[in-house]
Amino acid sequence: MRMSFNLIDAAKSLMSSDIVNRASSLLGETHANTQQAMNGIIPTVFAGVLNKAGSGDAQGVINLAKEAAGSGVLGNLGGIMSGGASTLVSRGGDMLRSLFGDRSGNVVSAIANSSGIKESSATTLMGMATPAVMGVLGKHITDNNLSTGGLLSFLNNQKDHILGALPSGLNLASALGLGSLASIGTRLSGALSSAGTGVREAAGRVTHMAETSAASAASGMRWLLPLLLIILVIGLIWYFVKGCNGSQRAESAAMDTAAARVDTAARAMAPPPRESMNVKLPDGTELQAFRGGIEDRLVTFLSDPNSVPSKDTWFDFDNLNFNTGSSEITPESERQVQAIVAILHAFPKCKIKIGGYTDRTGDSVANMKLSQSRADAVVADLRKDGASNTQVEGAEGYGSQFAKAAADAPDEERQKDRRISISVRSK
Repeated sequence: MRMSFNLIDAAKSLMSSDIVNRASSLLGETHANTQQAMNGIIPTVFAGVLNKAGSGDAQGVINLAKEAAGSGVLGNLGGIMSGGASTLVSRGGDMLRSLFGDRSGNVVSAIANSSGIKESSATTLMGMATPAVMGVLGKHITDNNLSTGGLLSFLNNQKDHILGALPSGLNLASALGLGSLASIGTRLSGALSSAGTGVREAAGRVTHMAETSAASAASGMRWLLPLLLIILVIGLIWYFVKGCNGSQRAESAAMDTAAARVDTAARAMAPPPRESMNVKLPDGTELQAFRGGIEDRLVTFLSDPNSVPSKDTWFDFDNLNFNTGSSEITPESERQVQAIVAILHAFPKCKIKIGGYTDRTGDSVANMKLSQSRADAVVADLRKDGASNTQVEGAEGYGSQFAKAAADAPDEERQKDRRISISVRSK
């Protein structure tokens, strides 16, 4: 192992002024702020590596790093920063989630706040830079044939320089829910001393195999249970038909019974019908809506003196649609837009922000732009229908940053990630 090798310096050497210029141009941010963000992103990603490895998943770090190094990112960073290689950029977001789990959104916010760029820009920039940063580590792992124990030893020697490289204005400890970043280093040292290299390697292989088997079993169960149900229904039909000597009446009865059971099961699995209701506003206006819909939830929130506006509280439109692949709002969606305008008129102190979201399919950069244009379209429609500029503060597109379903998940799962939401900023 080459102890003179420095992860931070190696990663920073990739991020030339030209690379930062391309990124700032793509994102619409200043060069200075983009450079500040990049200075925070590099040690932040490596801090995530320290945390993941110290938490017992050194093999997971090796897998991520080798994948990044093998993707060709180190030889095509300029292309990525110019908006290409969208699949790899999307994978960068997945890497962040693997490193930081449900804290990844907090980490993005911390980068944005410390550098002065928008959260959407921070999301895209981290998605672009993370594969390259991880690729530097992956190349070092491959060149030196590091095992899990070797990686832990290497990171233990790098940790002080990594944590010391974090900008003073970047509160990463708070974003990760830690009292201080020193706990990351302590955890890593404990992981190194708690097991020998050979034991760590064996445990890593067993864990990886168990996770893979569990994932395969879970995937298999998704189609196995419905298949068993179908076989059971067919078996019942055959039994009734055979038991009644094949008579037409018995066959018909058996078919009716089986069909009735399937229909009953289908009705039990179907979502309950939505309950219509009238939402009464303080000015006496009544809106036709659905119980639990955006009108119901938003008015309840605004009417509750104990509710406190927060940037983490969002209300999803539930009857707002766009033409496929565009930001053109469908005519049938106009009714809900007008309902929101009526609510704003009834609560004149209320100020809102519109957020746009997409699923993980397609080009991540294009998805970011689409989510922004759709959020902008809703703002324009609200104002066209009578909402004041002071009440509708603006819009921001988040792309697939907060998407929960995988890109290859069924459409009914991904549909939940394609949405427009309202955040109440004051009331």
